[in-house]
Amino acid sequence: MKTHLLLIVILFQSLAVLAQTGLDKIEFINFSKVNITDDFWKPKIDKVATVTIPVCIDQTEFKTPRIRNFEKVARKKGEKHEGIFYDDSDVYKALEAMAYSLKTHPNPALEAKADEWINKIAAAQQPDGYLNTFYTLNEPQNRYTDMSMHEDYNAGHMIEAAVAYYNVTGKQKLLDVAIKWANHFDSLFGPAKKHWVTGHEELELALVKLYKTTNDEKYLKLSNWLLEERGHGYAKGYTWTDWKDTGYAQDLKPIKDQTEITGHAVRAMYLYSGAADVAALTGNSDYLKAMKNVWEDVVFRNMYITGGIGSSGGNEGFSNDYDLPNENAYCETCASVGMVFWNQRMNALTGESMYMDVLEKSLYNGALDGLSLEGDHFFYGNPLASLGKNSRREWFGTACCPANIARLVASLGNYIYASNNSNIWINLFVGSNTSIALPKGNVDIKMETDYPWNGNVKLQVSAAKKIKFAMHIRIPGWAKDIPAPGGLYHFADSSSSKTTIKVNGLPVVYTEEKGYAIIDREWKKNDLVEVKIPMEIKKIISRDELKQNNDRVALQRGPLVYCFEGADNNGKAWNIILPNSASFATEPYNVKSEKVIALNAMLPVLSINADGTALNTVEQKVTAIPYYTWCNRGSNQMQVWLPTKMKDVKINN
Repeated sequence: MKTHLLLIVILFQSLAVLAQTGLDKIEFINFSKVNITDDFWKPKIDKVATVTIPVCIDQTEFKTPRIRNFEKVARKKGEKHEGIFYDDSDVYKALEAMAYSLKTHPNPALEAKADEWINKIAAAQQPDGYLNTFYTLNEPQNRYTDMSMHEDYNAGHMIEAAVAYYNVTGKQKLLDVAIKWANHFDSLFGPAKKHWVTGHEELELALVKLYKTTNDEKYLKLSNWLLEERGHGYAKGYTWTDWKDTGYAQDLKPIKDQTEITGHAVRAMYLYSGAADVAALTGNSDYLKAMKNVWEDVVFRNMYITGGIGSSGGNEGFSNDYDLPNENAYCETCASVGMVFWNQRMNALTGESMYMDVLEKSLYNGALDGLSLEGDHFFYGNPLASLGKNSRREWFGTACCPANIARLVASLGNYIYASNNSNIWINLFVGSNTSIALPKGNVDIKMETDYPWNGNVKLQVSAAKKIKFAMHIRIPGWAKDIPAPGGLYHFADSSSSKTTIKVNGLPVVYTEEKGYAIIDREWKKNDLVEVKIPMEIKKIISRDELKQNNDRVALQRGPLVYCFEGADNNGKAWNIILPNSASFATEPYNVKSEKVIALNAMLPVLSINADGTALNTVEQKVTAIPYYTWCNRGSNQMQVWLPTKMKDVKINN
């Protein structure tokens, strides 16, 4: 009885803190309750199910030793580990993607394969709960001696996979494995136990998922403790000596004191996603304040126009403010996936649409670019310019990106709708339907749209009985002349067109708060909301501090950033000039089988005369395609930012 009373007291204290700090707790509707019918996204979700996941299975089980390592542990014959010490994580990410796909594409054969993998994982778990194939096979005596060796990172992805598979199938075997590992880890680390700083953050957010699934508070407490361990000099390990003064693993300061983005981009995204989760559940305003400061540092000074982050390949992360090279941009696919995770959580905490604006930018550009149109080739890094040396790969030695983009696309439904006790949010414009439970009754929503090709959105709202609630519809920042928050980028020209909304055919006057159009009314069966967002072709200019883009212009239409690829422009993309006066038109176009809206204009193109004696400038029809579609027709030149003058024009490449 005392325990129950204590939990009630803690709950009310947390709610009081939430009220005092202004945290706006919004819950996103789970993907399993969202049926996606969208012409843009459904084919991609289908392709992940039918092509990408089978590729991940083939590479994980047959072409690389990842599954074989689990089998070796179970055999106990003294065999050595093959591959890289963090390869276990790729198995777990593939399993998570398989779980999401099983919900949208039920497949007995795929479920049987997942169960087969889970049996092998369970057989590799040690009696005390420990599970890591590298250490168990090679160095069992050195468990937990090097915080940089991804033991916790691997386990975090295992927990995420276990939660996803349990939620989709109801099968508990992998969840039991995850719980046994978490209890084992909790027995060793925590207050009055050993210190531990996660080298590659991931466990923090995974433990929150485990807490939400089991309702066991020790996992939430353990996640919070791991966050508090950072910035105190506790980290130990082979590579920490090199990291400690660079911020590589975000360990220079305690999280509550962090104001700048540092180090490895993917690690940072997972860390701040975990911190956002803990802030939401505990009302920790220090975490929220720190994350807002760090987020501004990322978006205002260190984010590409594609929503990609992490410009440096040397540390797979951040360098100096405004250091955003185009041709050498690293922009790891996993970092853009992490931007989706983090920005969703920041939106849920604050109710601010600017976080969804960034999420959308990363989703449609930086992340989606990581997956080929056919679903079987991948980008690890996503540059914004190429001289034709880049190519998509079937797989990678470090293969985090393929399964990561697969699990993101398969779970897209997680990011569309949200609600709290009395209101509903429309965050992304994706053809779909769902049912949202409000205290006064269920509300069915059906969304129809051709987004991102046009900005017309229809929302059919139905309630069994009349229900009063506020519907919050995101007005994208780009529709208000803001290509990205913070002023790092701006449109060359302002727009006079505004977003319009009708309800049952009549214009509605809406209030706007935190970037959302709010329609507060009594809703009934078959109410129809029609949203028209102007889709104009916009020229983007960077701040002067971003010197790589001085005297250069990029193009955006709707949420999509465009690029110029040689495949559409006589094999070249570096000999084109984009004058400030240039005017573009839209054109239906195909990039392989992908139907897109291309942009074209008559632009000056430079070349050398046939006799090689003189520079020649001609007006030529030039075509730009959505950035996410480039390099699907072989390696060739590409640029996102075109020069407005002859500076940096290359004609011989």
